[in-house]
Amino acid sequence: MPRTVLLAEDDRAIRHALERALTLEGYRVTAVADGVDALAEAHRGRPDVLVLDVMMPGMDGLQVCRALRAEGDSTPILILTALVETAERIAGLDAGADDYVVKPFDVEEVFARLRALLRRTGGHAGGSAEAAPDTASPSADAPPAPEPEEPGKPGKPGEPQDGRYLVAAGLRMDPRARRAWRDGHELELTRTEFGLLELLVRNAGIVLDHSTIYDRIWGYDFGPGSKNLAVYVGYLRRKLDRPGAPQLIQTVRGVGYVLRED
Repeated sequence: MPRTVLLAEDDRAIRHALERALTLEGYRVTAVADGVDALAEAHRGRPDVLVLDVMMPGMDGLQVCRALRAEGDSTPILILTALVETAERIAGLDAGADDYVVKPFDVEEVFARLRALLRRTGGHAGGSAEAAPDTASPSADAPPAPEPEEPGKPGKPGEPQDGRYLVAAGLRMDPRARRAWRDGHELELTRTEFGLLELLVRNAGIVLDHSTIYDRIWGYDFGPGSKNLAVYVGYLRRKLDRPGAPQLIQTVRGVGYVLRED
């Protein structure tokens, strides 16, 4: 069955062009012109993914995000924004969005980000009925330098025998319940933030390069010019770091990131 997209964009030309392109790509699209209608359609139709413009009359895209997340709705959300400042992007992620595309955008980038969001939530893009490929974890007899583990895979040796909790650098995570704590204090994380932190915790002490993280978390490498990962890391640091305590997610310049407590 085709995947369903709820598109909210107040610019008529952009809305019609994107609706047509998504339909030709194999999606079933419901298009509205403001946030109030978007929220009503989200309640009525339960789409597979939402594409929301930030600046809309009545109720903007971020307000729609906040409303849905407050209701416990975890439908993936892609934000369309003309705001390029990092602070504005962080505001979108803070509101509960999973990803964003900056205007003017290439429609192929929108397609790629939608495919990545649907893969992460167990769906498949477009009208294809093929399931997403299985990515099994490394075998027990793998070489000493293992591939980074993906979120949701069994824990490493040294974790509790039931494999429920991941523990590293003062962090404790429960992947099944999607809950995380630092030094006993629970962290409020979005789906993407949780996946990124889980990947880093499972590979604590191992430097993960940008392309590996993009592939494991988004399913797509956005290229060297993308600031997407840096925005998420910055947002995670704001939630993780404590005054006077070591920074847990450390930058390895020109390579990527590593979780460690020096």
